[in-house]
Amino acid sequence: MLIHEYQAKTLLAEHGVPVPDGRAAFTVAEAVAAAEDLGGQQWAVKAQIHAGGRGKAGGVRLASSLEEVWTQAEELLERPLVTEQTGPEGRVVRRLLVERAYAFTQELYVAATVDRHRDTVVFMASGEGGVDIEEVARSRPERILQEPVDPGVGLQPFQARKLGFGLGLDWAQVRPFARILLALYDAFLARDASLVELNPLVITAEGELLALDAKFKLDDNGLIRHPELRELRDPNEEEPKEHEAHAHGLNYIALDGTIGCMVNGAGLAMATMDIIKLYGGAPANFLDVGGGTSAERVTAAFKILLSDASVEAILINIFGGIVRCDVIAEGLLGALREMELGVPLVIRLEGTNVEQGRTLLQESGLDLITAATLAEAAEKAVAAAGRQP
Repeated sequence: MLIHEYQAKTLLAEHGVPVPDGRAAFTVAEAVAAAEDLGGQQWAVKAQIHAGGRGKAGGVRLASSLEEVWTQAEELLERPLVTEQTGPEGRVVRRLLVERAYAFTQELYVAATVDRHRDTVVFMASGEGGVDIEEVARSRPERILQEPVDPGVGLQPFQARKLGFGLGLDWAQVRPFARILLALYDAFLARDASLVELNPLVITAEGELLALDAKFKLDDNGLIRHPELRELRDPNEEEPKEHEAHAHGLNYIALDGTIGCMVNGAGLAMATMDIIKLYGGAPANFLDVGGGTSAERVTAAFKILLSDASVEAILINIFGGIVRCDVIAEGLLGALREMELGVPLVIRLEGTNVEQGRTLLQESGLDLITAATLAEAAEKAVAAAGRQP
């Protein structure tokens, strides 16, 4: 789960990471009031969307008077901001962050993330922070230093200092830099994060280090331990179908194919998408309804699939283990009788009481396409979607 920059900075500040003085604003008047409250001579007015590249796209602006704050806020709020990460449609800006502006002499990049190859957290740092860090990663990866963390002992001070000296910082800068990295690691663990990024972490004109921008990505699986963090979710920044699925306890990711998939179990869902591709089709989504499938969840899943205009056929692939196939079939039929599909539906059941489940489907009188094997189901779904294998 991504959160906004101002939310990320609030969490990081609680762990001792230095951040600029700032206020969130939802209206133009609130933006001006925030600048007035912060004081100073210059402010940064920053669009809050879940996408990088805001600076390049004009989503971060400087204002030298309250009148300019008003103008900048008015030009940003309730308008789409198009960045390299939003796609051509952009994201509508509904929130702003107003901060005191700071002069700086150098931009650094620092991040902590999960390295699944090393099975641990790894810190990355570069002396070329700022808006072009993606280009640095592509063309000059050697400029990005890495330091894996032993999960048994955590990030050690000497590792943090090693990264600081690797960036060319002097001793006076390395000490606060190391403190920031240790605080970053504390925040990463305490909040069950999957990514924490400071870009840029700047050295101000006074020689102090300051997290000018921050990105915080929370592991959804850890939110059960942090109910307060769930309140930071912004539904407006999420794909509508994915948000609806989350509300019903479904694991859904939208893709760009034409065959809607409804499967129980993540591994089986991945295999289903693979075999659809093998037979010449393309999955429209990943959708795992979980082991304890119910009629209510199936109905919600159908509605989500049908809300995708690109779906030309639906493939249901269910393995009856925790829930028997006959119970699953009854739930599917109950959901189908409540709605009108409008697209071909292929169903494949396997597992406990599979014959009873298949009989229920065949005798339902509904216009269904059944399949005994996954290969047969994929072949029929691709054909039904108008793409003969």
